[in-house]
Amino acid sequence: MSKLQRSRVSQDASSALLANVREEASNLSFPPKNVMRCSGASIFRTQAARDVGCLLDVDPSVTLWQCLPDVLTHRGRHHVPDFAVHRASSSTLIDVVSPMRRPPPAWARMAAEKLGFAYEILREADLCGDVRLENARDLLQYAHYRATLGDRVRILGLIEEHGSQPLSACLLMVRNSHDAIGVVAALTLRRFIEMDLDEARIGPHTRVSAFKG
Repeated sequence: MSKLQRSRVSQDASSALLANVREEASNLSFPPKNVMRCSGASIFRTQAARDVGCLLDVDPSVTLWQCLPDVLTHRGRHHVPDFAVHRASSSTLIDVVSPMRRPPPAWARMAAEKLGFAYEILREADLCGDVRLENARDLLQYAHYRATLGDRVRILGLIEEHGSQPLSACLLMVRNSHDAIGVVAALTLRRFIEMDLDEARIGPHTRVSAFKG
């Protein structure tokens, strides 16, 4: 078999593996359903991976992310990472380690770097009790919510004039919606404003400020 033929066989094997992994993941379902910056199908192999997707959606440095993006190969072996995450200055492949899955191979980092990606491993144990994750899950309930122009301008005007505000003050600016928290959540997810998601669960005193990027 020629080198070109071996290359084609390897490519065919990688494509078949990727298709199989994606098909298996598409039959699984993990809450929440909504995503913001996922390019392509939002499919996950574990709840831990879904949780990382939630965190990616509220990470201001992330421009977009992809699930099960490609196949890493090394000496005839293959591995599909959980995510490709793209930022303005870099792209990273991420694997999420949980008790339900075999850990990624030791060569995954080297294979990722050969493709021009950084590589990162996140562990399910580190996500437990993460208040930012709980807040991200809450916000993503409103991923498809639309704030009116009037409500958006009033909230942005309040922050521009007076600086960072408690959530309760921003809610008072909503005039055109039956769900004021939905308006603020939608503006947060669309990066008009940002909330402090790390101090505590979202509540009346959560600080809201202009999005800084």
